[in-house]
Amino acid sequence: MAFLPSEIFINEHDTIEWQANAAEIHTVTFLAAGQSLESTQPFNPGNADELLKRGGSSYDRHSYYNSGLLANVDVPGFPVASSYTLTFPREGDFTYYCLVHGMMMKGMVHVREQGTHYPYSQADYDKSSRAQERSILRDGHKLDASLAKQATNHKVMAGGDDGVAMVMRFVRPSVTVHRGESVVFTNSGMGAPHTVTFGTEPANVFAPSGSPSNFTGGDLSSGIIPPGGSFTVTFQATGTFDYICALHDYMGMTGQVKVVD
Repeated sequence: MAFLPSEIFINEHDTIEWQANAAEIHTVTFLAAGQSLESTQPFNPGNADELLKRGGSSYDRHSYYNSGLLANVDVPGFPVASSYTLTFPREGDFTYYCLVHGMMMKGMVHVREQGTHYPYSQADYDKSSRAQERSILRDGHKLDASLAKQATNHKVMAGGDDGVAMVMRFVRPSVTVHRGESVVFTNSGMGAPHTVTFGTEPANVFAPSGSPSNFTGGDLSSGIIPPGGSFTVTFQATGTFDYICALHDYMGMTGQVKVVD
């Protein structure tokens, strides 16, 4: 959940290429003059200005530029690209964001006068990025272990993130409960939404559907569980019920609830 490197120094008329390095969707977005990041939050995939590429290939320093969604895999239901390029013809310091993850994922481009000495080579940036990536992964393993300590048969952690790394899994994904008991699916993260979806994935994964207080099988979906939110399902029939996060199932975010008498 980071741009690697988060800062880059270039000269006038240079071009930067951002390459997708995650199955999770991201954007590279330079806001328009006077536009606040808050006006874009939370990410709205129904807004074409957030979902699709906007702006030309040369940055004018004041208009809205957006890469559209970037990912290194095909994401069902979304148009994605694997890279984005932008040329910077004028000096300045320019902040950009991932609209999906807001303030938690931002970067900076420093554009200096043409002919200025570059403080870092591409090899320097690559080396630094690899070191940052290893650090993020170590943090992610610690986060996963922390989430596991919070999970029980009646509490499934629906992903998690800590501003550095993101766990795109249900933690304790397979649980067993008795008929009439409930399972709480908790999104303890800071930036990533999730869903808990049983049965057929609805056409609108962002809206809740079904009756979670009296679930006997079939179709049920939480809709978006925002960071800090939860979704409680009470199981009133025995059986084995598979569920997914409709946003991240292609990344392996799936689970199962077994209900016994």
